Amino acid sequence: MAALDRVKVLVLGDSGVGKSSLVHLLCQNQVLGNPSWTVGCSVDVRIHDYKEGTPEEKTYYIELWDVGGSVGSATSVKSTRAVFYNLLNGIILVHDLTNKKSSQNLYRWSLEALNRDIAPTGVLVTNGDYDREQFADNQIPLLVIGTKLDQIPEIKRNEVLTRTAFLAEDFNAEEINLDCTNPRYLAAGSSNAVKLSRFFDKVIEKRYFLRDGNQVCNFS
Repeated sequence: MAALDRVKVLVLGDSGVGKSSLVHLLCQNQVLGNPSWTVGCSVDVRIHDYKEGTPEEKTYYIELWDVGGSVGSATSVKSTRAVFYNLLNGIILVHDLTNKKSSQNLYRWSLEALNRDIAPTGVLVTNGDYDREQFADNQIPLLVIGTKLDQIPEIKRNEVLTRTAFLAEDFNAEEINLDCTNPRYLAAGSSNAVKLSRFFDKVIEKRYFLRDGNQVCNFS
């Protein structure tokens, strides 16, 4: 069997939001029974059929890099993580729907990975709101995933999902909300599965194809 082409997707977010459980579900289609804290980075692989069901269908490896560590401004912390950010092709931003701070910290995670937070403090806020212009020219596909949907009371769910919808809009990204302990949220044919497939297709296109659809040689 010929070796498959691959793309590298970072999985970023605060500790405890469920990144490892999400990656395990995406790659193994199983619930992670005993999740633990990720130290440094762990990598798992998902097989994805690009443009499935069309004449252009082709199978790729999706490398999901689950980056551990907490958000912080210390240079040593960022420099340690920086090695994982090389040659990235896409980013999945993960937050805990029950933890508003984890949602707000996605801006810091994304700017760090995209090498936008160059200054020690980073100009992230304008008049109390994050500046969308920082992501306006971003060419790296982003996907926002909210976890622990099952822990949001029905009476508060609409309020929380409205807030996170604005979050995804800031990143110009699609949004998926789920419970990592229930595979049905990513069942084949579901809206979440379609969004996920569309995101991976976009990552592959940015990595291997030009805008006109012609394949390019990329040896990085």
